[in-house]
Amino acid sequence: MTLALIAGAGDLPVALLGRLPARPLICALDGAEPRVTVDLWFRLERIGGFLRDLRARGITQVCMAGGIQRPGIAWRQLDWPTVRLLPVMLRALSKGDDGALRTFIAVLENHGLRVVAAHDIVPGLLPVADVLTVTHPGPSHRADALVGDRCLHDMGRRDSGQACILRDGRVVDEEDRQGTDALIGRNRGAGGILFKGPKPGQDRRVDLPVIGPGTARGVIAAGLDGIVIEAGGVMVLDRDAVVATLDAAQKFLWVREVTR
Repeated sequence: MTLALIAGAGDLPVALLGRLPARPLICALDGAEPRVTVDLWFRLERIGGFLRDLRARGITQVCMAGGIQRPGIAWRQLDWPTVRLLPVMLRALSKGDDGALRTFIAVLENHGLRVVAAHDIVPGLLPVADVLTVTHPGPSHRADALVGDRCLHDMGRRDSGQACILRDGRVVDEEDRQGTDALIGRNRGAGGILFKGPKPGQDRRVDLPVIGPGTARGVIAAGLDGIVIEAGGVMVLDRDAVVATLDAAQKFLWVREVTR
């Protein structure tokens, strides 16, 4: 075993474990709530010791999957290997979520660990550009998608989320730290789309957005017309179930090509 999976909340860690040929070492940050059995918990105050432990176990690759809330740090509890990383940690904490993730990736790589994407270890999670459902988006939905592009670009600049709700050419609401399910749940209405994509320029090995059957059910319950995701930028879990759920309600899933 050479792979460690740092598991967070959500369906992605469970989906990965169900499709990997061998069970990786499951790790989780203290305070995270993964729905998988964790082999090794760690704290940011002892991240240096954790990285040494990974190397001692023969780990060469790390995959981060699932949502993680940035924890506080008890500075007086740092172990000696982590004290040596203190300048890097301080820089990371001064940045937004995306900047902090980039710093964490750099720390992993500087310790001889290769960071791999979930869609690299489990192929097929990123669908190619197409409309996957029987129902297709109409002209108003295609116009809304252009507004969505601008919205996500602005959200990425603010490091504030990866999804929005659009209706009749305007942004109804934006994703916040509560996530996509909460965004959908508080925007029940007639029509509109869920628009989801990665932050511009983000490292696509980590924190790539995800949809699954629960997303499809939420969109239907909210009365939205469908889902638009960026081709190559959003993972789809249990694609057949997602498409079947949307087809049954005459909603659409448009995997949209984006040229930047």
